[in-house]
Amino acid sequence: MESFLEAFFPEILRKMSNAQQDAYCIFDSQVLNAFVSSFYLAGMLSSLLAGHVTRTLGRKNSMLIGGLLFFAGALNFTAVNISMLIIGRVLLGVGVGFTSLSAPVYLAEIAPARWRGAFTSTFHFFLNVGFFMADLVNYGATTIPRWGWRLSLGVGIFPAAIIVVGAAMIPDTPNSLVLSGKLDEARASLRRIRGPAADIDAELKDIVQAAEEDKRYSSGALRRLGRREYRPHLVMAVAMTVFLEMTGVTVVSIFTPLLFYTVGFTSQKAILGSIITDIVSLVSIAAAAVAVDRYGRRSLFFLGGVVLVLSLVAMACIFGVQLGTDGGAAMSRGYAATVVALVCLYTVGFGVSWGPLSWVVTSEIFPLEVRTATLGLSGAISGLLAFAQSQSFLEMLCRFKYGTFAYYAGWVVVMTAFVAVFLPETKGVPIESMGAVWAQHWYWKRFVKPAPAPVKQADGPA
Repeated sequence: MESFLEAFFPEILRKMSNAQQDAYCIFDSQVLNAFVSSFYLAGMLSSLLAGHVTRTLGRKNSMLIGGLLFFAGALNFTAVNISMLIIGRVLLGVGVGFTSLSAPVYLAEIAPARWRGAFTSTFHFFLNVGFFMADLVNYGATTIPRWGWRLSLGVGIFPAAIIVVGAAMIPDTPNSLVLSGKLDEARASLRRIRGPAADIDAELKDIVQAAEEDKRYSSGALRRLGRREYRPHLVMAVAMTVFLEMTGVTVVSIFTPLLFYTVGFTSQKAILGSIITDIVSLVSIAAAAVAVDRYGRRSLFFLGGVVLVLSLVAMACIFGVQLGTDGGAAMSRGYAATVVALVCLYTVGFGVSWGPLSWVVTSEIFPLEVRTATLGLSGAISGLLAFAQSQSFLEMLCRFKYGTFAYYAGWVVVMTAFVAVFLPETKGVPIESMGAVWAQHWYWKRFVKPAPAPVKQADGPA
């Protein structure tokens, strides 16, 4: 928005009006990078604390803390200088660091085994609902000349309030309550979740046994990850998080309006392009939620990997041919429309694979005694990489030009090969029986302890 740029980033506004400006470098600004990346740096640091809080205070209370911090951060719509903006972004990042760790764990622990993938996928689905609603607000706010940007930042108060009220009303998970020694409350919570007619005794017994095992390791969860028997969990926590960030989602999703502006759209049409990709994202994530427990996690990873590589390589070719290496050429309208189509294709690939499935896999595949520690570690790594990429992407686009997209395509090839070789299938496996998955894997079985019982597949479609 021009009013926002005029107030906080006037040098970018000057470059936008310069006809001789390299299109790749319009938004190359360290101050703008700091504004974007401070959110992710705060999220990284808070994830280290959020794992401990989620374990000791419960999943519900962790979400409540995150909502309160998010509410405080949304007050940056009152900012009068860049420092106030960044402080607000930091508070938002800390709030998201708490909720993005506790919410997937909450969903995974309350979901029936045969529907857990669909339940956990909803986290990413509603995350994208938020993107869509934000872009709708931004699209309308661009028509408000002087204070439209304040509306865009201020509406964050409403979802923050929903998080706070919602977290206050829901029960904590039976797993969390058992860990706190509240067995009667855990039984009541499980009864409320499964329904009054459900037989919960066997499931509660499994939860209690898993919690008793966890109490043997009530401290030092991060140090425990260094042991040989937890080697697979440590590798997967790091690898899945790194690969999620290296899909290029920071490039293609967070900076979508800037990409569309780079290929010749006006500011408002660039935001409209983002709305289109948001709709595509929601449809693809919904399709993944339906398919994940029917076809399994690995199949969707393979499908998404192929689509991501094709779209990124095609974007590299079009940017290279149309804008050239100096960014001085103008992209024709037909090729600009093709870029929009390719971003939508990329969004489909990400939406059916790494987008929702990274949350699904990391929230279900770890044993209870290291679950919050691995998720905290994953959140910290994710925040660090997102910070590094958001801090460097605009400069990277300015320096590497179209090669930026080819760089991320290479990463997708590597991560798809990793999934094929090392990621076990977890479709339909009860979360308390996940240890058997590792014990049956061709490679990881050399590290883990023998499973006490074979994996029991839940009822449902194959």
